[in-house]
Amino acid sequence: MPMPEVDAATIRALNDHARRSFTGCRVIITQGVQALDDVPSVLDQVRRFDAFTPDNDPYEEHDFGSIHHSGQTVFWKIDYWDVDLTMHSPDLSDPAVTARVLTIMLADEY
Repeated sequence: MPMPEVDAATIRALNDHARRSFTGCRVIITQGVQALDDVPSVLDQVRRFDAFTPDNDPYEEHDFGSIHHSGQTVFWKIDYWDVDLTMHSPDLSDPAVTARVLTIMLADEY
């Protein structure tokens, strides 16, 4: 079965919606982030992130970012699973077959 053609604009819109609203995805916060002094501030920075460049977003899907909080580098990334969370999604642009997982972690937990 051939892979569907990548629709970066749709994937980007779905990723931006998931990251900004924490809906349309599952959000995972690692133990390192949970131990930070102001987790709500970290979550707010992830929601407001818009510093996408060709270097950190080469496929223009808005699926990764890096922020700084209290001297720590925090990464966030979006992964794409099938709806059963058993394998990679067959079509990243189709929410009916994709479970987005947004993970927020310290850089040294990556």
